[in-house]
Amino acid sequence: MNSHINFIPGLELARRFYWEVVRPVLDAEFPGLRHSAALIGAGSEVLGFDTPMSSDHHWGPRAMLFLAEDDCERQRDAITRDRITESFRWKLPHRFLGYPTNYSAPNPDDNGTQLLAATEAGPVNHRVEIYTIRGFFRDYLGFDIAGEIEPADWLTFGEQALRTITAGAVFHDDLGLAAVRARFAYYPRDVWLYLLAAGWARIGQEEHLMGRAGLVGDEIGAALIGARLVRDVMRLCFLMERQYAPYLKWFGTAFQRLACAPALTEDLRLAQLSSTWQERESHLCAAYEVVAAMHNRLALTEPLPAQVRPFWGRPFRVIGGERFAAALRAQLTDPAVARIAERGLIGGSDQFSDSTDLLSDPGWRGVLRGLYL
Repeated sequence: MNSHINFIPGLELARRFYWEVVRPVLDAEFPGLRHSAALIGAGSEVLGFDTPMSSDHHWGPRAMLFLAEDDCERQRDAITRDRITESFRWKLPHRFLGYPTNYSAPNPDDNGTQLLAATEAGPVNHRVEIYTIRGFFRDYLGFDIAGEIEPADWLTFGEQALRTITAGAVFHDDLGLAAVRARFAYYPRDVWLYLLAAGWARIGQEEHLMGRAGLVGDEIGAALIGARLVRDVMRLCFLMERQYAPYLKWFGTAFQRLACAPALTEDLRLAQLSSTWQERESHLCAAYEVVAAMHNRLALTEPLPAQVRPFWGRPFRVIGGERFAAALRAQLTDPAVARIAERGLIGGSDQFSDSTDLLSDPGWRGVLRGLYL
């Protein structure tokens, strides 16, 4: 994209594109059309993490329109998805705030990525995308909003997906899109407690292993375990502050925006840079004590000791993550969540897997739900 264009964050670009360009076309061509308009779902701009580099792929003036089910399904002499799409092909300006409104065809070799492609005449290959609310959530989450969200659903929704449907913005809302989004605002209490317990269980299972590997001279293995523990601490912090964690590219960026980040960042950074297991343990222990104090401030359980201690007389210091996991598990009152916890604290899909294919494809949810039923 030309460097002389002043960068506009994509969410603001989309808001202005809807109100200044898309909405006037709708009002002129389809007056009175009930719809909702938003920018949610995939895209760094939805999360507010886009930069000028983002404008080189799958980014630009765009909007999402949601129509009522009957308006999308009528076929004769009625407003249809195709008629609206075709209107925008001919009615949109070729540029908006300096950016082309025309996009290249999806690149099948690059996950369907579209690039801004300047044109001066003819129809525009735009990204005014049309959905129904129910269809969008079915495709994006693998969930039918006509049903209740069960614990097995919450535990198999990827956090990145949940973050991106609750982030972004709704620009106009005749059809109740905001109310549907509100259903996914955050985990129900007992699902949250279960995920917190699972996060502490992961720390309890591995916190002593870092030193054990280092003690036999395996500093590479110790560093690897230490890095896993850093990630588990960070993920626990997202849970404690009741924020969905994004996927890996934005994980650290989003962590820096948490309230606890100033107290933890330096020790977590040094834990990953340490050359010996003893130094690494020192920084991890400092982080453990911070998150243990955070746990106590949540007052979800009786206060627990927030100081590290020796691991069964061995020369390793631990916080005892299993104690926090057990205390949280004891607070479960939802029978469905309690039954899941009885089978083991495997956590949600983001906690037991980091497979991009598994977490990004809602088609796997049916298989994953079987783990909790």
